[in-house]
Amino acid sequence: MPKVSIKRQITLPIEQCRQAHIAPGDEYESFVDNNGHITIIKKILGSASGFLKGIKIDKKYSDETSLQSSISS
Repeated sequence: MPKVSIKRQITLPIEQCRQAHIAPGDEYESFVDNNGHITIIKKILGSASGFLKGIKIDKKYSDETSLQSSISS
């Protein structure tokens, strides 16, 4: 059974890496939900390409204003 190292590093079992197509050097994001479950998602270059296509930009809001409104929501 894999264990967390003293540096808090985790080794994923090879079979899970194969199933998720994770290879050495790949980048990932990790998230923890309210139940303490950790989700690991492999980053794929260009996967978000075109995701916001067609969204109209409201230039009266700065990036900072937008960020603050999302934090306080």
